[in-house]
Amino acid sequence: MASLHAVVVVAAASLLLMAAFDGDLVHADFYNDVDFVWGYQNAGIWNNGNSLSLMLDNVTGCGMVTKNQYLFGSIEVQIKLVKGNSAGTVTAYYLSSTGDKHDEIDFEFLGNETGQPYIIHTNIFTQGVGNREEQFYPWFDPSDDFHNYTIHWNPSQVVWFVDGIPIRVFRNYESYGVPFPDRQAMRAYSSIWEADEWATRGGLVKIDWNSAPFVAYYQYLQLRACPWYGPSSSSECSAASPANWWTSPEYSTLTYQEQGQMKWARDNFMIYDYCKDTERFDGAMPPECSLPKY
Repeated sequence: MASLHAVVVVAAASLLLMAAFDGDLVHADFYNDVDFVWGYQNAGIWNNGNSLSLMLDNVTGCGMVTKNQYLFGSIEVQIKLVKGNSAGTVTAYYLSSTGDKHDEIDFEFLGNETGQPYIIHTNIFTQGVGNREEQFYPWFDPSDDFHNYTIHWNPSQVVWFVDGIPIRVFRNYESYGVPFPDRQAMRAYSSIWEADEWATRGGLVKIDWNSAPFVAYYQYLQLRACPWYGPSSSSECSAASPANWWTSPEYSTLTYQEQGQMKWARDNFMIYDYCKDTERFDGAMPPECSLPKY
């Protein structure tokens, strides 16, 4: 098994290469690039718009959304999760379109009692249908420091990265009848809220309001993605061109190094895979479960 140090060093190099490839790296500003959709009184922005906090108290949580919509690219942010007893809380970071047939790509961080690990909960919705959950324990304490969480999305695949390490891939298998999120523009969202009916040990552990307020911190939001200006953007954002770096062949599948990193993460830290839950689907597994991930 590859050592954690070796995997992290290679992942860091991969992040630098991805940033270097994109000459138009978009460093977002929380002042100008996001709106607060609820609980704005529980949000804070400082450091010239580079830093943000979202807070949950016994009155309300808080949620934000990017002003622009995007179709393909990479959305990334550094997050430091709630410290201490975070049981019953959920901090979410995800992309989503709107409507009953919406597409959505999720990171959700499920809180836990002090000393117990967070759960990184991932899911993807296509045309309004989800039920594709995968869960992981982090290989670090996500409340001790900031860590990079990236959603990379192009016409070939969706990849979830944690500190440059791919933990999950959802490939475009539309030719096999598997819907893929390649037609609807999405905004990036993040929020913190109470979900103690299910978030921690299936709802057995409730939120402790004596530990409030619960605060998640954010920095360095990067919107390295194709802005959506209307229906014409569908072809513009998916066209293979130097400007659309996400359509480059090197991003159409994981590299051999990334495949090894993902295997390491899944072998050592994955705790739930919908593709292995035969009882849940009564044996009629989703078709993508029998297809290669890269």
